[in-house]
Amino acid sequence: MEIFDAYHLARMQFAFTVSFHIVFPAISIGIANFLVVLEWRWLSTGDTSYRDMFQFWSKIFGVGFGLGVVSGVVMAYEFGTNWAGFANVAGNITGPLLTYEVLTAFFLEAGFLGVMLFGWDRVSPRAHFFATIMVAAGTLISTFWILASNSFMQTPQGFAVVSGRIVPVDWLKVIFNPSFPYRLAHMTIAAFVVAAFIVAACGAWHLLHGRRDKPITRSFSMALWILLLLTPIQIAIGDAHGINTRKYQPAKIAAIEGLWDTETNGTSLNLVGLPDMNAQVTRYALQVPHLGSLILTHSWNGAVRGLKEFPPQDRPYSPVVFWSFRLMAGLGFLMLLTALAGLLLKIRGQLFEARWYQRLVFVMGPSGIVALLAGWITTEVGRQPWTVYGVLRTVDSLSPVDAQQVGVSLLIVVLVYFLVFGAGIYYMLMLMRRGPEEHRANLERQSPCVMSNRATEALQGE
Repeated sequence: MEIFDAYHLARMQFAFTVSFHIVFPAISIGIANFLVVLEWRWLSTGDTSYRDMFQFWSKIFGVGFGLGVVSGVVMAYEFGTNWAGFANVAGNITGPLLTYEVLTAFFLEAGFLGVMLFGWDRVSPRAHFFATIMVAAGTLISTFWILASNSFMQTPQGFAVVSGRIVPVDWLKVIFNPSFPYRLAHMTIAAFVVAAFIVAACGAWHLLHGRRDKPITRSFSMALWILLLLTPIQIAIGDAHGINTRKYQPAKIAAIEGLWDTETNGTSLNLVGLPDMNAQVTRYALQVPHLGSLILTHSWNGAVRGLKEFPPQDRPYSPVVFWSFRLMAGLGFLMLLTALAGLLLKIRGQLFEARWYQRLVFVMGPSGIVALLAGWITTEVGRQPWTVYGVLRTVDSLSPVDAQQVGVSLLIVVLVYFLVFGAGIYYMLMLMRRGPEEHRANLERQSPCVMSNRATEALQGE
């Protein structure tokens, strides 16, 4: 297989750009909704520590939002440069869905973003809170339309093929296709988990460096409560999504499990192994009898189709999805254990004193991002060799470009991305290293109104 032809280079380029892109919207979705909670708590309690937390995390959100928008624009251009075949065949579906995302979500976010970030002392508290809600709602609406488009590519419904082009017949079936509810819930909660681990890791860093003020302890505790609530739900949704995938994308499930032969008397689960596409076997497999049936069919002897039931040209590349799925699932269970350990320490009153746990949470900070990327690798590589599953092959989606053109643009994209997004990520990390208290001090120097409020509080305290 030639890996440096135009087809594979174009796939590499899109995989690179989409991997960068998906991280920032996930951070934006999670932190935007966290900001809603923080501002609601400030308005309902009057506790200024919530406002300080809001001011700090809104800066992180602003940087992440900007990076997400920029990276998304690049992907849109790639549809025309590298994947014109896909745009030509499936544009009647994906074009309107992405347009709806811009009209209903992006404009909503853009319209209220300025008020949320810069209108704190320029509009009433209620108006500002409304702007924050609208920005958060915009991120969720954007998730809805993007996942509707991508889910159609995974489990297409409500369409017809006319003159070689996919045209919509029933928009409700197009949008609410069989995998859409599971994938929407899975991605939304994943974004919350990504943000929660970033907030928790930031709090852990400052706890390890001796800070015990309210913005630090509260953000650390709130993030862990979010993880304790959401990680079990995410695991349950992932299980339901797996059953749905087995029904509508059985080759993907077989590749994920490294399963080659259909086992009629109960399917074993390969915990680890090395799938070999040429020999059609998973080498060095550590198997647990019947566990595959229990997980994928919820029965003791349920049958799961093996890869040998599918033509070789229709098989996803098992070595990649086999391990990307296990990375995602393994991190998911480690996240749950981390949250449960935090609950135990909270009950014992040791949450802010257990340095071993704070180190663990700090190390786990990037785990949400890693699991997110592993999940997207699983679902996208597992869809191959199709762009629209069962309808349009990826090789037929390619533009008439040569390898040199794609290779040069790939090198340029890699260089620019590491410079631009590397600088953005570095700035976000520096902000988190400084923490909310220093950010609050900067705001007070800039805002006489805030300084006056703080002075009044100090006099009342005396």
